[in-house]
Amino acid sequence: MNGQQFKKKVDQLWNTLTTNVDQINRRDNDMISRAEEILMETDVAIRQLKMFLKQYRFADWSEEIYFFKNTKPQFVAIYIYYSKLLAIEASKPFAESPALRSYYEDERKNLLYFYNEQKDFINYYRRKSTFLDKKYFVRFNFDFKLKLSPEMYSYDEEFSTSHDHLVSQIMANDLLDQYLTNKIDFKTAKETSIANIKKLEWTAPKVALIELLYALHQTRCFNGGYSDLAELFRWAENTMNISLGNYHKTLSEIRLRKTDRTKFISLLQHNFDQYLDDLDL
Repeated sequence: MNGQQFKKKVDQLWNTLTTNVDQINRRDNDMISRAEEILMETDVAIRQLKMFLKQYRFADWSEEIYFFKNTKPQFVAIYIYYSKLLAIEASKPFAESPALRSYYEDERKNLLYFYNEQKDFINYYRRKSTFLDKKYFVRFNFDFKLKLSPEMYSYDEEFSTSHDHLVSQIMANDLLDQYLTNKIDFKTAKETSIANIKKLEWTAPKVALIELLYALHQTRCFNGGYSDLAELFRWAENTMNISLGNYHKTLSEIRLRKTDRTKFISLLQHNFDQYLDDLDL
């Protein structure tokens, strides 16, 4: 397998996984059932990713670093996130809102231990530093003078580096922090939206909103780029009280446009440029 084939297979695997996760999350099942199903889907995808890697030899260190710093962690982050989500929701007490809020607040506080324990590496990762990448993201290159996870002893050395799992944990915990924050703030946010905010209605075509949401997702505009597509569309549907239907199918229709495939975004740019020009007059 050459580099182009490897990248194509991995990209297809990621697209399939995120589409499946999105479709599962759009069902009416409870979170526990959805999380269990997503974990099974993600486990299959990670095993497939591992098989692809066994059939491929990286061309150089930079390619290997990119895989273990960016590609693999996004798969594992989904597994970690939904594992934690499942544990939290399955252990949730049957209680009134104040007690539930306290429960979610305690779970959110537990995340602080990880952030404090790994603050040096988190700082390195969030600042997009690269000077230690050969130590962190190249296999068979563990530096025991660095701070390593105790779990390193049982890692698959063919499929792991010293710090790729930490990147996955950062991604997953960022998502979990947002989930818990939403759970904690839900009641307040709902009361505010009902009592004080005038309702806005999306009156442009739904396809225009779908085009815009895909563009925002690809530009990594939410949660530092770690929100998933389903989460973004659920937020839009709930916020604007609109059903966007099968937006994957709509995207396929957008791709088939003969002229300007992003005609709504082009219209936005034209109208805003015109507005700025008018201000200059």
